Amino acid sequence: MMISSRVRLLRLTSALTLMLASTVTAFPAFALSDIKDITPPAAELSEPPSSEEPDVIEDSIPVIPDPDPLIRSPEPEQVEDAERVEPAGPPAEVIYDIEKAPESVRRMRELIIEAAKTGDISKLKPLMNPGPDQTVVPLQAPDQDPIEALKAISGDSDGVEILAILLDIFSTGFVQLDKGTADEAYVWPYFVGKSLGLLTPQEKVELLRIVTAGDVAEMQEYGNYNFFRVGITPDGRWKFLSVGD
Repeated sequence: MMISSRVRLLRLTSALTLMLASTVTAFPAFALSDIKDITPPAAELSEPPSSEEPDVIEDSIPVIPDPDPLIRSPEPEQVEDAERVEPAGPPAEVIYDIEKAPESVRRMRELIIEAAKTGDISKLKPLMNPGPDQTVVPLQAPDQDPIEALKAISGDSDGVEILAILLDIFSTGFVQLDKGTADEAYVWPYFVGKSLGLLTPQEKVELLRIVTAGDVAEMQEYGNYNFFRVGITPDGRWKFLSVGD
């Protein structure tokens, strides 16, 4: 009984083997060379950027002009013109010795100083020669009293600042301007007749006793003294108390 069971098992195994063999032979064999490449195609590589720069059309780029120099050099023609300019006349002689002025000039100067020392600006009025030849004062309106005009330009309402300025001005040297003409006058301070660029260190000190350093810097832009000045004619008349160029 056991043998017959083994025989049937062998037969079944052989049958299965034959069936598997026939199944395998039913499919055709392929050579390696006949197998198609199923690898997906690689993405096309973009061309590498060219190292050559594209041509630039010069006309398409706006041209930015170079900035002008901070300090302009004069043109040759301007230099030649400057060289042809006639030099200014010699500065007026600075006089410190009041004895060199006429006696009438010395007298009027002393009277103005005495009036200024009182601190009362009205003391100046008798010295102003009321009438057609009245002393010229700054910014005086027609028919305006000269003392009121001086108070109007003073830093204080009483005109004391004007008196202090007069004393400072008369403490300096003086110059004789327009000699031999109808406008001849002895003028204080002497800076009126001398270029600021020619002042000595000592003269700069005298100038700074009258004005501030800021005033001096502004004057140097114009090249001349433009603060208060006093003029007395050779015959002793107080001609002007003016300010400006």
